[in-house]
Amino acid sequence: MNSPKNIFSYRPYWAHRFGIAPVLPMSRKEMTELGWDSCDVILVTGDAYIDHPSFGMALIGRLLESQGFRVGIIAQPNWHDVTTFQILGKPNLFWGVTAGNMDSMVNRYTADRKIRSNDAYTPNGEPNKRPDRATMVYAQRCRQAYKDVPIVLGGIEASLRRIAHYDYWSDTVRRSILLDAKADILLYGNAERALVELAHRLASGENIKNINELRGTVVIKNHISTTEIDATHIDRAQTIIHLPTYDQVKVDPVLYAQASRILHLESNAFNARTLIQQHDNRYIWVNPPPFPLTTAEIDKIYELPYTRKPHPAYQNQNIPAYEMIRFSITIMRGCFGGCTFCSITEHEGRIIQNRSEDSIIREIETIRDTLPTFTGIISDLGGPTANMYHLHCNDPKIEAMCRRLSCVYPRICKNLLTDHTPLIQLYRRARAVTGVKKVLVASGLRYDLAIQSPEYIKELAEHHVGGYLKIAPEHTQETVLSKMMKPTIEDYYQFKALFDKFSQQAGKKQYLIPYFIAAHPGTTDEDMLTLALWLKQNDFRLDQVQAFLPSPMALATTMYHSGKNPLKPINSNSETVKIPKGLKQRRLHKAFLRYHAPENWRLLREALRHMGRADLIGNGKKHLIPNFQPALENIEEIPQYRQKKENNPMIIPKKINAPKKNRAQWTSGSPTGRGKRR
Repeated sequence: MNSPKNIFSYRPYWAHRFGIAPVLPMSRKEMTELGWDSCDVILVTGDAYIDHPSFGMALIGRLLESQGFRVGIIAQPNWHDVTTFQILGKPNLFWGVTAGNMDSMVNRYTADRKIRSNDAYTPNGEPNKRPDRATMVYAQRCRQAYKDVPIVLGGIEASLRRIAHYDYWSDTVRRSILLDAKADILLYGNAERALVELAHRLASGENIKNINELRGTVVIKNHISTTEIDATHIDRAQTIIHLPTYDQVKVDPVLYAQASRILHLESNAFNARTLIQQHDNRYIWVNPPPFPLTTAEIDKIYELPYTRKPHPAYQNQNIPAYEMIRFSITIMRGCFGGCTFCSITEHEGRIIQNRSEDSIIREIETIRDTLPTFTGIISDLGGPTANMYHLHCNDPKIEAMCRRLSCVYPRICKNLLTDHTPLIQLYRRARAVTGVKKVLVASGLRYDLAIQSPEYIKELAEHHVGGYLKIAPEHTQETVLSKMMKPTIEDYYQFKALFDKFSQQAGKKQYLIPYFIAAHPGTTDEDMLTLALWLKQNDFRLDQVQAFLPSPMALATTMYHSGKNPLKPINSNSETVKIPKGLKQRRLHKAFLRYHAPENWRLLREALRHMGRADLIGNGKKHLIPNFQPALENIEEIPQYRQKKENNPMIIPKKINAPKKNRAQWTSGSPTGRGKRR
């Protein structure tokens, strides 16, 4: 295979002579001050514009600027008024449209389909500043504003809707968003390679209708001339796979599950094949994923001249998402965990793309030297998964042929290098930077990987935890964890034993904050009761809990919609997955996670009696919930509820009780027992 073209090797577009903009313009006045008469590209986003590489529009905008293009941004436009989309004039090359850093439906609605009261990506957290299905609405307004300008879709909302997909909010299977948005092309995943090539080809005069073969893109074709093949024979050495049609998957859940399984198996850029899906008399043509960026390329992207601040137009307004990440640094991309409920793998890919240590240190120094509000604390040195930095397959040939959905499930692949030494060295160098008081790790980490490197856990516990460390077991029952593609709870026990040991050695009182998911596909009421008893046994009282939200294209969403398990070959007789779907059952599963909250006791009493577990209702230590119900206005008078509210959002457990027969293994500090056990 020939190496992909370096994205910074293109000849700059002629407009590079205008130089670097202090901040990308959001008004004609700013354009005039820059000497521009027009924009080459206008980016439309559902987020406030923050010139920070953690925000997609800033990163894409600065990348296009580095190629010589004049880029304007329309942030959170009034979608009811087409003139809002004409504020910067007509773009010379194309519109770039995204819902923002989050899917607009996930951003606006809870897992119970209730409208959220705030939006972290909006000044002052104000809600309702973006429409439902924002990508689609913005694209249609762009077409109305200037009908002959190409429209390019990108971002996670478009990426996860590139083929026919189950939509939780309407409880239907919808068409590819490319058709509903009436756009010209869709860029999925980390789209820098496709975006840069597309921009230069359009700038050279090429018609967007003729750009059909670009990796990482989806296009619409009215006719196809290639030989169609049956999607049930996906192991044949073919270059094109014909997915079940939209008309088929919208009425047949088994075929929907089959299409989903194929899409995920065809996600390795080095062996993925083109996918075609017919929608009525047209075809959605999904080109293979883009090749990963090199370290040199990703370094340069993250070192572009960001101000790392919100656009001046927002003045002193508070943007919650910015406050959370302004002193954070991305060290890598991608995730090979493959958790079925998560969209990171589908969007960013399974191959880890790493920044160099030098580049990361330079960014720390830039934050120190340019942001007066920097207090010396780096809030996060991470990425999609905090401890996958420089982890990779030990054989490029094997990696190029691999079609595994996860490198760590059901067990860590023997070909995966799990050496955390590069990450440990990075942490040590980062905390030694002059002016840096502390470097925290706030991104989620894989504890099944961490226990392969006790030295990493030691470094983490001694220097990079601010008292609490978030961790995500998600559940305790293997039947549920197998549908999530998550490690067993025994791995959690082993990680906790090491974390507690090294925290104690450092003279620090530090605690793990575990996250759990309610109502995930494959979860029964009995599973949630077992988890609730585990929480009570270990003195956990969770304040904020989450119910499973079926996001488009996730494998768990496929389970939710079809009742089939796409982790295994699909047919009408394949494994059936139990789905907690009804609103009452989903609320019950959340109530089990908050068994201590009086507002949940009535529901839990009813459920426990129905399950034949009335023995768990009473006022003793072995009971899950009491047999009395206080008036809601008197909840604050209940001692355990008042303690939770006054002291901490979580009552920290004194210890985690591992199964007695395995307890010596959890405290041994040796990671080798894990392999023997499996």
